Amino acid sequence: MKNPFEQTDGQYIVLINEEGQHSLWPAAMNIPAGWSVALSSSDRQTCMTYITAHWQDLRPQSIRQQQAAVR
Repeated sequence: MKNPFEQTDGQYIVLINEEGQHSLWPAAMNIPAGWSVALSSSDRQTCMTYITAHWQDLRPQSIRQQQAAVR
């Protein structure tokens, strides 16, 4: 059985959580609690390009806010 997260020809979605973290997710799987769809069903490369463009700071949003408040 193939890993559903590593199929180059599969359909995926991009998820985002309240901390601004992104996740590549197989389109056929249920969305886990705490996550919402940022990009609907697309090929793997399109999803990865979206993640690269929209999630450049890997720190959780709460950490970014704390660090900005200290400055």
